[in-house]
Amino acid sequence: MLLNNDTYFSPEASMYYMGASQFKSFMDCPERTIKEIRGEYQRADTKALLMGSYVDAYFSDEMDDFIERHPEIFKKNGELKSEYQQCDRMIARAEADPLFMEFMSGDHQRIMTGELFGVPYKIKMDSYFPERMIVDLKCMRDTKPVFKHGTMQTFIDAWGYDLQLYIYQQIEAQNSEDGVLLPCYLAVITKEEEPDIRLIEVPQWKLNAAEALIKHYSPIFQSYKDGKSKPPRCGHCAYCRRTKKLDKVETYEELMEELEK
Repeated sequence: MLLNNDTYFSPEASMYYMGASQFKSFMDCPERTIKEIRGEYQRADTKALLMGSYVDAYFSDEMDDFIERHPEIFKKNGELKSEYQQCDRMIARAEADPLFMEFMSGDHQRIMTGELFGVPYKIKMDSYFPERMIVDLKCMRDTKPVFKHGTMQTFIDAWGYDLQLYIYQQIEAQNSEDGVLLPCYLAVITKEEEPDIRLIEVPQWKLNAAEALIKHYSPIFQSYKDGKSKPPRCGHCAYCRRTKKLDKVETYEELMEELEK
């Protein structure tokens, strides 16, 4: 199917194509993801999500569309409500730095499609420099290490940004004449009171290491979409809590076992 800005996030595109965000959502909770794809469940827009979307829309020249979709964050006079005014400070901080803005000066929101391990994928790059590099914009609370799955991790590992950039890099290479893998960067703006900015290159060895996970899970996740296998529940996300049905009484020993996970 043909993808453009109007159809990229459509239910039809989400069902036909895998994407980086969808892949990571499957990693978190397969059943919830299937319900979202089918339009049977929708996660609420959080303040953090809306702030990131606002900044993304500014840099991708899609602000008019964002305002139309999210009038709830604006006052009647068109100004941002007080709790969202930090977004403009984040943008101002980024615009004050020439190198950051140079990295954000590529082609915005370039859409491409391809295939990875037998599964159709779609990508939408924030700042794309043909034959030079791929830049992905991230708006984050901060860039401190994250405690996840029992260990301290970099924010790149904790939120799967290496997986996302691997997908971008591979699909872009499939669409280029020479097939060369482009270097990938993260352009980061934080939501701290005094916003921080960072430019981070994700090394090729890190992207190569992400391949094993993408290769293993892509066909599994596709089987859920095709209805060939039943997607499991993670058991702890908002969707799972909302739809949970008790079928037993838990023991204290089971609680103790959770300490070891």
